Amino acid sequence: MQLANYLFFTTQCEAALSFYRDCGLGEVTALMRHGDLDIPVQDEAMVGKVMHARFEGPGVLFFASDNHDAEPMRGSSHILLMDDRDKTEELFAKLAKGGRVTTSLAKQPWGSFYGKLTDKFEVQWMLDCIN
Repeated sequence: MQLANYLFFTTQCEAALSFYRDCGLGEVTALMRHGDLDIPVQDEAMVGKVMHARFEGPGVLFFASDNHDAEPMRGSSHILLMDDRDKTEELFAKLAKGGRVTTSLAKQPWGSFYGKLTDKFEVQWMLDCIN
């Protein structure tokens, strides 16, 4: 068994996946679009948008799609467990670009170098570095 997140966007899934690739998190390893394979489309505005994508990188796996009824992400966050402070700072800065930092990266009382942000696609991220 493995737990993986599924991110829902309304129309910006492809842009979000490109952003995560550019941040160095990984690559899209599978992608289907609404309207592919003669699968009926409920909303013609969704034709060509991402119906299902798989995103993978070292230690990273999630799925994503565009849905006409997607709701903003609430009550959940990706947490990246890191072991290199410089890489943590670099990735945090990339993910925060255009978004908002809710907890600045800093040494926390529990000992981790930790920060939290919401990226420009409204996805929440926590980076926790043990070194």
